[in-house]
Amino acid sequence: MRIGYFLSSEEYTPAELIAQARGAERAGFSALWISDHYHPWVDAQGQSSFVWSMIGALSQACDLPITTAVTCPTVRIHPAVIAQAAASCAVLTGGKFRLGVGTGEALNEHIFGDAWPETEVRLEMLEEAVEIMRELWKGGVVSHRGKHYTVENARVYTLPEKPIEILVSGFGPKAVDVAARIGEGYIHIVPDGDLVRRFRSAGGGERVCQGAFKAAYAASEEEGARIAYEKWPNAGVPGELSQVLPSPQHFEQASQLVTQDKVKEAFVCGNDPQAHLEMIDKYAKAGFDEVYVSNSGPHWQGLLDLYAEHVLPKR
Repeated sequence: MRIGYFLSSEEYTPAELIAQARGAERAGFSALWISDHYHPWVDAQGQSSFVWSMIGALSQACDLPITTAVTCPTVRIHPAVIAQAAASCAVLTGGKFRLGVGTGEALNEHIFGDAWPETEVRLEMLEEAVEIMRELWKGGVVSHRGKHYTVENARVYTLPEKPIEILVSGFGPKAVDVAARIGEGYIHIVPDGDLVRRFRSAGGGERVCQGAFKAAYAASEEEGARIAYEKWPNAGVPGELSQVLPSPQHFEQASQLVTQDKVKEAFVCGNDPQAHLEMIDKYAKAGFDEVYVSNSGPHWQGLLDLYAEHVLPKR
C-alpha cells in the first residue's frame, strides 16, 4: 500500500506546509495530499491558504506527487479556471499532479451568496464541470452552454504532456456511482470497504482508491486526544452537517455537542506506532490502494520521525 502525507491547509501556515512536505519526502512518504479550503472548519485551526499558490510552491520544494483532497470545481471557482490551474500544476510537478474533486461544502463555496444546491444538483454540477475541464485539457478552443455552466472561446495553452487524472470523492452511494462513472479514481476518508466495492463494481474496476485519516502526535494518547479536540472538534459533527453549515462559527456551535471521546474515535492519538499500523491495515483490508495521514497540533515533526523509524519500514 502506498502511504502519503496529508497537508492540512486549515491548520498550518504556508511555510509550515512546505516544511512538512520536505520532511515527508525525507521520511519516506510516497505522495502528498493537500486540502482546498476557503475557511478553516473552526477558528482554532486558524489558517486557510490558497491551494493553487501552495501547489506551485510545493512543486519547487519537493518531488512528491500531489493530489488535491479535494477541490470543488463548481461554485466558488468556475471549472474553466480550475482547468487552467490544474494544468499549470501538472506542468510544474512534471506530470505528478492529480486533481481530487468533490461536491464541496457550504463552508467554502457560499462566499458569494450563491444558493447552496441539494446533493443531486451538486452531483450534476460536478459531472458537467469535469466534462468542461477534460475538454479544455485537449488543447482546443472550447465553447460550452450547458445546464449549469457557460464557456465561450476558452483555451488552456499551458498543458502537461499527459492528461490529468481526476479522482472523485464520494460519501454515499450516489456519489460513489458518479465517481465510478467519471473518475480515474475514488477518494474517501473512512475505511469503508462497502463503498470501495461499490465503486469497483459500478465501473471503477482497478482504478486507484485513496483514503485518509487524522493523527495527533503527542507524548501520550491523552495529550494527543486533547490536541485533537482543541483543533478538530468538528470531526465529531454527524451526518450532512459538514456539507451544509456555512461558517466556522456554525461548526463551533455544533461542536459544543461533541465530546473529546467522540473526536478521539476519528484520530490516532499519541506516539504508538502500532496504532498507526493498525489504522493503515484497516484501509488496506477495505480495499484502498493509498492512504494519507495528516497531523494535528504542533508536533508534526514527531509524527514524521515516527513514520520514518517505525511505520514506513514495516509497510
